[in-house]
Amino acid sequence: MRIAVIGAGGIGGPYGASLAKAGADVTFVARGAHLAAIRENGLRIEGDRGETHIRPAQATDDIAGIGTVDIVLCCVKLWDLEVVAEQIRAIIGSQTAVIPLQNGVDAAQRLTSILGYDAVMGGMAFVTGAIIAPGLIRQTGTYQRMTFGELDSRVSERGRRLRDLCEAAEFEGVLSPDIMVPVWEKFILLVPLSGLNALTRLPLGKWRDDPDLLALYEGALRETVAVGLAEGVRLRSDIVDKTLAQMRSMPPHHTTSMGNDLIRGNRLELPWFAGKVVELGQRHGIKTPMNGFIYAALKPYAYGAPA
Repeated sequence: MRIAVIGAGGIGGPYGASLAKAGADVTFVARGAHLAAIRENGLRIEGDRGETHIRPAQATDDIAGIGTVDIVLCCVKLWDLEVVAEQIRAIIGSQTAVIPLQNGVDAAQRLTSILGYDAVMGGMAFVTGAIIAPGLIRQTGTYQRMTFGELDSRVSERGRRLRDLCEAAEFEGVLSPDIMVPVWEKFILLVPLSGLNALTRLPLGKWRDDPDLLALYEGALRETVAVGLAEGVRLRSDIVDKTLAQMRSMPPHHTTSMGNDLIRGNRLELPWFAGKVVELGQRHGIKTPMNGFIYAALKPYAYGAPA
């Protein structure tokens, strides 16, 4: 299979390296010093799952030059999605699947508006990594799973092929018959986690035991579930309890990408997290005061550190 990984960072890097090691024809799209290092020395993944070094690695900043591919793993930040989608047009064939692996719930919808419904599958990433030096990604945790599925719930041949390739690459590929359920389950966990991490500038263990902050977390969680149900997502009846239990099981040092971005003065994906819950609440007539507070308090930092 020919695969284009758009964004060779902490998400796309580990997936792409595993698939390339298994024999797939993978091209990484990167830029700047990271791109130069991959071209010169290959892409190296280190961390809890061991080390993978793809050398030589195919890497470019020219998406159109890749040619038609079977799979596009779209791993850019949410604010870059439309710009990248326009460039992805050039590498799509009649059977190509474009799979967004961002954390928001509207990425597939945004892609279909540009690329058409048939070209896009839904997707969810379960892997953690970060670029620690050009050409080098450190992966945290031994887990690595990719969940994907057709938006119309078909079990397609291209989905089966990708699932089998993931197995050959020694990580779990889950072909879901109702992809928006796992996408929303992750969103429900992440929205309040990222909000509390960014608000407090503290890891999970520092705020989890505070009853006032825990109440803010749970309120934001319940609001996110409410808007998901209003959107017609078939969430489990015990989703709140399940998510609370998952949060409590997480290590005390856990932080989120949005919290880390805020501390570093980077742009935030806030409009697609708490901001999206507020937007959907307004659409469905559901009050979302907790997410509204989180969104308003963090909004001055949405485009980076205030001047």
